[in-house]
Amino acid sequence: MSKTITVKLKKSTITCTEKQKACVRGLGLRKTGTTKTLENTPAVRGMIKKVIHLLEISE
Repeated sequence: MSKTITVKLKKSTITCTEKQKACVRGLGLRKTGTTKTLENTPAVRGMIKKVIHLLEISE
């Protein structure tokens, strides 16, 4: 298992709930198209799972 995960915000958070918006902000993503490299931890994977329909993930 790799130690990092790269996530890209591919859809807007306009129609999302506040919890989903908080998860996206917690991952460090702001605008559509932004990319962030994060540690592969259970907390990060849980946040990704909540908003996976908005993200593009690569390891």
